[in-house]
Amino acid sequence: MGLDVKKIVAGTVGALGSGAAAALAVRTARFVPPKEAPRNPEPVDVDMDSLVSTFSSLIRCKTVSYYDHSLEDEAEFDKLVGMLPELYPHVYEACTLTRFDDRALLYKWPGRTQGNPAVLMAHYDVVPVDEEEWDHDPFCGEVIDGVLWGRGCLDTKATFNGVLFSANALIAQGFVPEHDVYFAFSGCEEVGGPGAKYIADWFAEQGVVPELVLDEGGAVVGDVFPGVTRRCGLIGIAEKGNMFVRLSAKSGGGHASAPKPNSPIAVLAEAVDAIETSPMPIKLSKPVAQMFDTLGRHATPVYRMLFANLDVFMPALDIICRKSGGNLNALMRTTIALTQMKGSAAPNVIPPVAEIVTNVRINPEDTVEDVLDYLEDTIDDPQVKVEMIEGWNPSPVSRTDCEGYERIARAVADTWTDCIVSPYVMVQYSDSRHYCDLSDRVYKFSAYDATSEELATIHGNNERIRLDALRSTIEFYTRLMRQC
Repeated sequence: MGLDVKKIVAGTVGALGSGAAAALAVRTARFVPPKEAPRNPEPVDVDMDSLVSTFSSLIRCKTVSYYDHSLEDEAEFDKLVGMLPELYPHVYEACTLTRFDDRALLYKWPGRTQGNPAVLMAHYDVVPVDEEEWDHDPFCGEVIDGVLWGRGCLDTKATFNGVLFSANALIAQGFVPEHDVYFAFSGCEEVGGPGAKYIADWFAEQGVVPELVLDEGGAVVGDVFPGVTRRCGLIGIAEKGNMFVRLSAKSGGGHASAPKPNSPIAVLAEAVDAIETSPMPIKLSKPVAQMFDTLGRHATPVYRMLFANLDVFMPALDIICRKSGGNLNALMRTTIALTQMKGSAAPNVIPPVAEIVTNVRINPEDTVEDVLDYLEDTIDDPQVKVEMIEGWNPSPVSRTDCEGYERIARAVADTWTDCIVSPYVMVQYSDSRHYCDLSDRVYKFSAYDATSEELATIHGNNERIRLDALRSTIEFYTRLMRQC
């Protein structure tokens, strides 16, 4: 049975008096989008043959990161970096390159004046593939029916190439940015390597304060916000925190032929049930409030009423989030995903120790300490040990009332003229978290448009990008750099 949002909203309104219901209607009637000015973006010429050839060369490099570094093929990383001067010759004429440990690359494109630099980020390592599950060779870089296939097409060789290809073309045209522009690339992002941190630390040592930092994150997507039919260009202004927490229980073990009550697995099952039944409460963070205020004005009437009157409909929104799960729920609360389980080594032995590992993504309004307190209180069982393996708090919320954000928003709106540009909170995490002590203008936007099906190929099978989306990536970065 589907979720009947209209019924939930109607039930809330019906419980109010006529005067309160009328006030909701008035507030909803005023909750409309601002008038959109006509856009006349400057066109961007893109050499598609060169773009496809260049990008395919990157995809054919098997720059796969593994947590076990002995599995990595360092020659593939060296091959990619070694071909960059040939692929982007004008970048190497105008920019200086500084190399850091863990495959980190930093290019500096000097501007006309000092101060207010931009930092454009990406990573060129990719996650492993299961080649048998792919319809085409994951490192072929071939174009089939207008779609270019290969691991890293979306995550994130598209933006790595987008930055360098766009800069290369602008330099060839004689363009010089007003302020310095840095290109900061990591070759170990997928395994949480320190390359990006080395670059951020170098910026701190040099006293460089970026006007904007742009890394992977949101994209131009459709069917992402309830009640909104237009595509949305989502610019992350914060990202959730991340934790890995181990829940464990012990026993004396024993043979499965004569089991005793309260085995470790049974104890953990009750703990899991408590967590699933009583999730952490929803909290409206600043970036999500801005997102609701922006996109909610474009929603269908039922959702527009809900987002126009969140003070009244928060309990209803909680029900919707809990029942629907997915992105909306992840935006509104700290989520706890059960990812790993471990019990006995044999099927006929009671485990002396059982454990479950959870991945927690922390709402910007919560902290690591809040999560640990919640788990202890909700499980409420001394037999269960709650232990944080690793974790960090959510990033600070970046400003939207500044030129850095406006530059990105203009480039998005001028490239995808049909979309609604909005802030949001990124539910994943990125290398850009290392820059939050440097600047309060750190943003997350992957410069392409993609369907839900295409986005699902990130870290999955059959990763690919349409050529028209690849072209839009170049248009976006060109427009952004023209403003720097």
